[in-house]
Amino acid sequence: MKTAAAVLAAVLATAAGTAKANDIRSCAVPLTVNAPQAEPPPASEVHPDVPIAAYLLALFWSPEACRSGIPESDKVIQCQNNRFGFTVHGLWPNGPDKVHPRYCRPGAPISVSTIKANLCMTPSPRLLQHEWQAHGTCNWATPEDYFKKERKVREKLNVPELDPGADGVMTGAEIRKAFLERNRKIQPEGLNIRVKDGHLTEVWVCMDLKFKYAACRGGNGAPDTAVIKVTPRG
Repeated sequence: MKTAAAVLAAVLATAAGTAKANDIRSCAVPLTVNAPQAEPPPASEVHPDVPIAAYLLALFWSPEACRSGIPESDKVIQCQNNRFGFTVHGLWPNGPDKVHPRYCRPGAPISVSTIKANLCMTPSPRLLQHEWQAHGTCNWATPEDYFKKERKVREKLNVPELDPGADGVMTGAEIRKAFLERNRKIQPEGLNIRVKDGHLTEVWVCMDLKFKYAACRGGNGAPDTAVIKVTPRG
């Protein structure tokens, strides 16, 4: 039988882990981080001349990223050493149509210090490097400028936790409601719920050119009536 002190310690440890998972300024960051190399951009994705018409902040549902083993996830930082809910995939400039500005100029490797400073927001060095090259180079002079703006946009949001319950599912309406109740300036049409193989993967928060919440230009993803599998936080 656990002593009262042991029970209290376990409760405090759990609470601390939850706080860290929800706070992009605090999580378990490894002492040593290897900076990834700059990636060669796919020729078909290089669109430096497309004008910016809007922005969106893409949020990964981290438990699903870990469950499905997507390449962007870091198995140790994201899936073993921390218990994240939503993490930032990226801040994306969007074009006026279906083609968006990407890989607008060469993006040098990000410094280790910049990677460490942002790992609690985007817990993958590889993904941080990719987002800077693919999206950040289209509107920001340096990786530091890009991630500073991304952090500001993320901190403005009151990002919810999701609890799918015993049946492991939520409707599109329930996922939207979780965001709308905490963020009164966002309208239902300003969220795009992304689903793959029946599982929630991401929620996109759409903004205009002044980074004010706006209707999503590319649709809203899963409808309110959709029944979506939501991988629980482990």
